Amino acid sequence: MPRLIDVISHPNVMDDELVGRLPPQGDGEFRMGSQCIVNEGQVAVFVRGGQVMDSLGPGTHTLTTANLPILSTALKLLTGGKTPFTAEVYYVNMKDLPQVTWGTNPPIYMETPGKGPGFMLLQNRGVVDIGIEDPIRFVKQYGMGKSQLRLGDIRERIQTVLLGTITSLLSKQQIQNLQAANALIDDLEAGALALLNEDFVALGMRIKSFQAQGFSVKDVTQQDIINYGGNTDTMEKMRRLDIAEKAAQNPGMAGTAAGAGLGFGVGASIGATMNPDQAAIQQQLQQQQMMMQQMMMQMMANQNNQNNQQPPAAQAQPPANPQTKEEIQAMIDSLDMKLANGELSEAVYNKLVAKWEERLKQLGG
Repeated sequence: MPRLIDVISHPNVMDDELVGRLPPQGDGEFRMGSQCIVNEGQVAVFVRGGQVMDSLGPGTHTLTTANLPILSTALKLLTGGKTPFTAEVYYVNMKDLPQVTWGTNPPIYMETPGKGPGFMLLQNRGVVDIGIEDPIRFVKQYGMGKSQLRLGDIRERIQTVLLGTITSLLSKQQIQNLQAANALIDDLEAGALALLNEDFVALGMRIKSFQAQGFSVKDVTQQDIINYGGNTDTMEKMRRLDIAEKAAQNPGMAGTAAGAGLGFGVGASIGATMNPDQAAIQQQLQQQQMMMQQMMMQMMANQNNQNNQQPPAAQAQPPANPQTKEEIQAMIDSLDMKLANGELSEAVYNKLVAKWEERLKQLGG
């Protein structure tokens, strides 16, 4: 049976603590007339039977029907107003938590129609100052039933909501290049935090400040193009680059220096194609690509003469540009697996699945 508590307080708050329950083991026994001490930067939330009843701000409070009206009403209905009563008290830390780090893992997907593979993968990192805005909502969402809740317990949730919000803002404002994406980040840093805080209201939290290093573009791999359903022409160029790079590393191919020069020229050409914010592809790079095709044919002929073994079969992957119902369904199944493995963010997953499901409907699926 819980022991009667005449004075309750929670003075020793850890730096990263969000919520602390008293008593830690659960229900405590109180009575009208007990004292509840709430320090500056705290709110005490009373919970009984799994339901939030009342809250008290900073100060020394003598528990009465006046400052616990909801709990008092419940007690009168259940016990005829007799005391003592059992309840849990959750102390919520209302102080800001500064320098909470965030980063784009996985990167943010941004469409760039008609440019390179048709999308960019944006990388960024920074810090936010965040705090609890609505203690009752926050306790309902995350604190209930826990003896203590610390920042590390919900850091992943904060990261997911933050990146989802930034991705949504990029999409709503139809941003399709690196310069415009960084302009959005500058606006958020300059104080346009209302755009970020729309989704944090549901958590009972609020971002007080936001800092970022600026977006950079991740180098897109063949696997990325398969994952995100990008331009298959770009994937073919990347396959050719792989062959050229392997040839450059093979001392038996027409000289190491020539092979290295070939790989460098193709790399520059494809790099410019993949990143639409870089300078346009120059005529010289087009000539290098033609040379690459001729030399590649010669190198492949030499390889056939030197080694008649067939290369191992590549692992089956969904087509980069599915056309049939079966291929589209295989792509959707692969997206499910990548979401489960943490290779895609939830926002990107939802966007891509919606895209392929719409195409499936068009085919009568």
